[in-house]
Amino acid sequence: MKIERFEDIESWQIARELTREIYSATKAGAFAKDYGLKDQITRASGSIMHNIAEGFDGGSNAEFVKFLRYAQRSATEVQSQLYVALDQSYITESQFKELYDQAAHARAKIGGFIAYLLRSNR
Repeated sequence: MKIERFEDIESWQIARELTREIYSATKAGAFAKDYGLKDQITRASGSIMHNIAEGFDGGSNAEFVKFLRYAQRSATEVQSQLYVALDQSYITESQFKELYDQAAHARAKIGGFIAYLLRSNR
C-alpha cells in the first residue's frame, strides 16, 4: 500500500489507539486527580503519533527517521510512566499489561518502519 498521508502509516494508527486508551485510563479515579502524571503520560502518548505525523513532512528519509526515533522514545516514556501509575494503584495489573504491550507494539512497528526507510530512498 502506498502511503499518501500520515494517517496511512500503520504505526501512526497504532499510536492513535494507544493515545485513546491512555486518555481513557487517565480519566478515572485517583489518576484523574494526579495532574502531573496525567499530563505527562497523555503528552507522551500523543507525542508518539504527532512525531510520526511531523516526520512524514520532513522531506527526506533521514529527517523522517529522526522524528520516528523521537516517537520511539515517547513510547518508551509511556511505558515508564505506566509503572508509576501501577505503583500508585491508578491502574490495575491488567490495564498496565495491556497499555504497556500496546506501547511496545507501537515502538516495534516504528522500528520496522525506520528499518524500511533506511533501506529505501525517498
